[in-house]
Amino acid sequence: MVRLLLSLLCGFIMVFDIFAQQDPQYSQYMSNHMAVNPGYSGSHEAICLSAVHRQQWVGIEGAPVTSVFTVNSPFTLFGASHGVGLTVMSDQIGFQQDVSAGLNYAFRMSVGPGRLGIGISGIFLNKALNAQWYIPNGDASNDPSIPPEKGSVTGFDMGIGVFYRTDNVFFGLSSTHLLEPVLRYADKDDAKDMLKRHYYATAGCYLPLNNPAWELAPSLLISSDATASSLVGNLNLIYNKKVWGGMGYRLNESFIAMVGVDLFNGVKIGYSFDYTYSSLRSYITAGGSHEVVVSYCFNLVKEKVVKKYKSVRFL
Repeated sequence: MVRLLLSLLCGFIMVFDIFAQQDPQYSQYMSNHMAVNPGYSGSHEAICLSAVHRQQWVGIEGAPVTSVFTVNSPFTLFGASHGVGLTVMSDQIGFQQDVSAGLNYAFRMSVGPGRLGIGISGIFLNKALNAQWYIPNGDASNDPSIPPEKGSVTGFDMGIGVFYRTDNVFFGLSSTHLLEPVLRYADKDDAKDMLKRHYYATAGCYLPLNNPAWELAPSLLISSDATASSLVGNLNLIYNKKVWGGMGYRLNESFIAMVGVDLFNGVKIGYSFDYTYSSLRSYITAGGSHEVVVSYCFNLVKEKVVKKYKSVRFL
């Protein structure tokens, strides 16, 4: 089954051309499923927090800077298993600042050796402009397609997703911007931001090696808005589930190097660097893109430890 899923994902390479999209892109997507898939909520059977910060194309003025914070947890209600989560995102591109906050819910069930989550999210959006237009021989106020230099609009959006996870395999399908909201600036009908529906497919697995302390972790992420598409694949080598490092490739755009470590008590930190080889390379003075991920999972219910005591009264 794992080989079939990965083969299907690889097959998309032959179908899609690769272009930019509206949603942020990530290199360490394996640690950031919550950002695009509400079905992931509660999948680790623990309360999990994650923070991602990405500086893309460092050296290009106005390049994307993205920060994401997520928290999710499983819970049981009426004898059934559920998951709930929160995702807060800030994405700045040029003079535009996007902020969103989404509440996620997933219904979880046992399927074979793993658990399947079917999720939905409700997302509140805010888009703000802080620009200074230069219109040669013209007046921006008379052009209905040019938004005001300063403005802010809000809207509501939704997402859906399914996520399946076992100890050694994961697979997810999801869609963001389900409502395709149209956010208009001021009273100009043509000055608007239209969010297109995005689709995501991801899969990965953990392959033990001859030495049980080592394992390989290949994975893929495909995203598309039915017009523009992206594919990134990673291969990590993990030692004792504590230290990892590997390489990745974003089709037609960049090579990726990444490292990570489990610092203490489940606190993990990962870093990745994207070396851009596309036509943007000549404009990137600092080499490429940087991404840092910090995550932590814990259980509120501690296991009871049975202690034995000896007493002369019971000898």
